[in-house]
Amino acid sequence: MKLFYREEGSDGPALVILHGLLGSSDNWLPQAKMFAEDFHVYLVDLRNHGQSPHSDEFNYDVMADDVAELIDAEGISSPILLGHSMGGKTAMTLALRNPQLLSALVVIDIAPRRYPDQHDRIVEGLLALRLADLKSRQDADEALSPYVPEPPVRQFLLKNLKREPAGGFAWKMNLDTISSNISEVSKAVGDSSVYSGPTLFVRGARSSYVTDDDLKDIRKHFPGARLETLDTGHWVQAEKPRELVDLVRAFIKNELK
Repeated sequence: MKLFYREEGSDGPALVILHGLLGSSDNWLPQAKMFAEDFHVYLVDLRNHGQSPHSDEFNYDVMADDVAELIDAEGISSPILLGHSMGGKTAMTLALRNPQLLSALVVIDIAPRRYPDQHDRIVEGLLALRLADLKSRQDADEALSPYVPEPPVRQFLLKNLKREPAGGFAWKMNLDTISSNISEVSKAVGDSSVYSGPTLFVRGARSSYVTDDDLKDIRKHFPGARLETLDTGHWVQAEKPRELVDLVRAFIKNELK
């Protein structure tokens, strides 16, 4: 599948960034502009998200294959691959299946283990929106609030809306396929595979996604992994953008010198 992507910067090592579930490349634009000082940044929309094509298939194997195809098709030489949450599991899957494609791996606030299904209420709320009848994004925000009480999370989700010429709204993302395959997002990755290249895991201190108990599993698949913690929740890049960029930059500078 030919994925949509944006570019920032021109010189320096290639850095490919993968967003999380129900996100898009737009979410990483502020951080990409900071990274662009040192890297040639590729911001990718994963399948069924953003401006990338839709498909009935939705799992980590096909998403990793999509990114590998992009790297090959665009002649991106030995990129650093960075992913947050679902994008982090996609990045892990690609690294474990095609280690020769990467120079380094950065995973933001996700571990390789299986997680409990935790997006059901959000997906229920998104499916409940009567898009054709919405007059404004404020209408959508109010209709979604019983399902998603946190305003910043609603704002993030509603970035997926687009206005229809005839009135009302539609989803940019393939919500039907995502909702019917939502259990795929929670699955573990890795099996018995190992990626021995330079690897950085960054977790949020106020997030429960990566615990001390996950370290054994992380190092089983990524034996050289280093773990850093920032004072954030799950949305590390949004809460501490400069700190995260500086941390990743220092890691790459040290590992790829």
